[in-house]
Amino acid sequence: MPETKKKKTKIIKQTVVKDGIDTEIEVEVEDVEGPRWLPREAHRVIGKRIPRLDGPDKVTGRAKYSTDMRLPGMLWGRWLGSKYPNARIVNIDLSAAKAMPGVKVAITIEKGGGMARIHGDPIAAVAATTPEIADDALRAIKVEYEEQPHAVTIEQALAPGAPMLSEKGNIASRKQDGDLAAVDAAMGECDHVVELELETQVKPHVCFETHGFIIDYRGGDTATVYASTQGVFTIPGDAAKELGIPEANVLVNTQHMGSGYGSKFGMRTEGVVACRLAKEAKAAVHMMLTRQDEFLATGNRSGTRQKIKAGCKKDGTLWALKGELIKFGGLSGGGPAPQPYVYSAKNVYVDSYAVLTNNDGSRAWRAPRHPQASFAIESIVDELAHASGVDGVAFRKKNLTDPMYHRHLDEGAEAIGWDRRNTTPGGTPGTLKRGMGVAVGTWGGGGRAVCEVDIIIKKDGSVTTRCGTQDLGTGTRTYMAQITAEDLGLEVADIKVEIGMSTYGKANASGGSTTVPSLAPAVKDASAQARAELVNRAAKVLECKPEEVVVRPGRFASPTGKKLDFKQVAALCPPDGLTFRGTWKDTLSSTTTHPVQFAEVEVDTETGKVNVLKVVAVQDCGLCLNELLTESQIEGAVIQSLSYGTLEERVVDPRLGLVLNANMEDYKIAGTTEIPEIVTIIDDKDDRPVIGIGEPPIIPTQSAIANAVYNACGVRITSLPITPDKVLMGLQTLEQEGRRS
Repeated sequence: MPETKKKKTKIIKQTVVKDGIDTEIEVEVEDVEGPRWLPREAHRVIGKRIPRLDGPDKVTGRAKYSTDMRLPGMLWGRWLGSKYPNARIVNIDLSAAKAMPGVKVAITIEKGGGMARIHGDPIAAVAATTPEIADDALRAIKVEYEEQPHAVTIEQALAPGAPMLSEKGNIASRKQDGDLAAVDAAMGECDHVVELELETQVKPHVCFETHGFIIDYRGGDTATVYASTQGVFTIPGDAAKELGIPEANVLVNTQHMGSGYGSKFGMRTEGVVACRLAKEAKAAVHMMLTRQDEFLATGNRSGTRQKIKAGCKKDGTLWALKGELIKFGGLSGGGPAPQPYVYSAKNVYVDSYAVLTNNDGSRAWRAPRHPQASFAIESIVDELAHASGVDGVAFRKKNLTDPMYHRHLDEGAEAIGWDRRNTTPGGTPGTLKRGMGVAVGTWGGGGRAVCEVDIIIKKDGSVTTRCGTQDLGTGTRTYMAQITAEDLGLEVADIKVEIGMSTYGKANASGGSTTVPSLAPAVKDASAQARAELVNRAAKVLECKPEEVVVRPGRFASPTGKKLDFKQVAALCPPDGLTFRGTWKDTLSSTTTHPVQFAEVEVDTETGKVNVLKVVAVQDCGLCLNELLTESQIEGAVIQSLSYGTLEERVVDPRLGLVLNANMEDYKIAGTTEIPEIVTIIDDKDDRPVIGIGEPPIIPTQSAIANAVYNACGVRITSLPITPDKVLMGLQTLEQEGRRS
């Protein structure tokens, strides 16, 4: 038997995403030659400032989102949420709702043990001919509750006699890392020690398009699902199971979706309910949640309470850190990344655990865990820098080993004019005090082997690039067209891009900033194959070797000057055209980003109002595919983080256990008047290929703002959001202590 040649392999880092949270693992892959990105300066289309292909459709309203779908005979779905945070459902009477004209279906939503565990927990649903009738039907449903004691705060959940939210109690996921005795001893060796208790709030996702599905099922063995989802291919199996039909017979269509931020993976409760309603009614059901239902029962960014004590040497070396990290994520825990987060410390002990409560559970929220961790450690680092008399930028460089952080810190400091900052917090005279702050973060942003991209070239010269991926608003169609156009010598407008259908090539769910680094390499692989085949066909007509063919915009040329335009080369294809399937290549993407941000604020010491004047965001992304889209991603992240840091917070009445601001009137979110000047610096000076940056720019902003507030007025804000009352109380404390300038 002939000896089989062993394939050459290598170990690479790959990002695996589950429920929107990224984890880097090492995997063994075949080591093969493949396509390569051109040097930065050699690209004709890639990296340029090209507007979104779908921009005109979105601003004119031509783009159809799931919520816009209107189908023949379509019914409107609504669900009824629990009016209590913890109650046993004794009885649900649907008879009055079912008897109403226009109501086609009314069902109960089974809860574990017959219990509603949060305010707004869905317990019944209806489908009716109009949304108004559906709303009326919900009011006709009679529910008999047996209210139970609730625990919606950390204190309530840990109090003696608190309701048990799991078989093991209300503390979950406890983990203790490090040697406590060694850290306590190291703390005694420090020249400067600070201790803070820092809190971050619970924040809903506030998606532009609420969660939901349109299930077009008429009672046969096929169905079409219009899904507002971050993962087209996470839907067919679950929908098929609920409808009782083959998975292959479920078509998912997501042409446009209005954001998800980590909260829209899989069918979720609203999808399951929509399937049940459609199956019983044998009609299409439009089940997009109301804004109140969205606020109450679709997940959130978990809150945290982090007690951290840390010390450094005279030169600023972070020497010891001890932390108690409490994760506050409702029924599902949730919480921050490990401390000291991105920094190096010689001695570390951390006790972390989740406290379960009768609140809606946490879900992945753009950079899960990282903003919470950043706020806490950056506050500590800022305090230590001030205590040791070391400049804040220099202190961070001292404790960050990666030289890219050093480069970003220097670039950002120059861009914001770091030399203008107060050397003493609150040192400037007057009631309007300005200050600057800085913070850093980290994120993976790597790709993985999932995407299948088809490039189809027809004899008439038309080119289609196709994949079943979805676009969360990051410009997926545009960079797919750019990559294709780059290799084929065409313009972006020459490429038709088709996405969002489960019948197209597979794609990963969009989470953990993995979409671009997973999809772009597959597009590049397909376009490189297409280019090679067209060059081979052109060479025969041009009477030269394939390697001698020069691809220029719109034409293929030989060394002798003979030329063919693209349509002439395409005409050499077979009657049915040519299709090239590309897959992920590890050499075309990379991982690990180093976000650094600076903020300048103005604090009105008479009103406590914080006005963010400027944010400088320095961000690496490997090969930048589109400078305009990349800037947009960074700016959007900064705005969301600013909103998180200064305005947003879910408010729950601890006595009643009810959410008090589950609407867009009472829930505060940044508007145009809160948006500062945002300066983006895209760092692609290294040779790394594509890296995803959906997450990293959202991590440091609120931390930089908090540090800027301290530099401006001397008040250390220890809980988010940074609101006027907290600033005024801090100023009052400084005055009482004789430390206010």
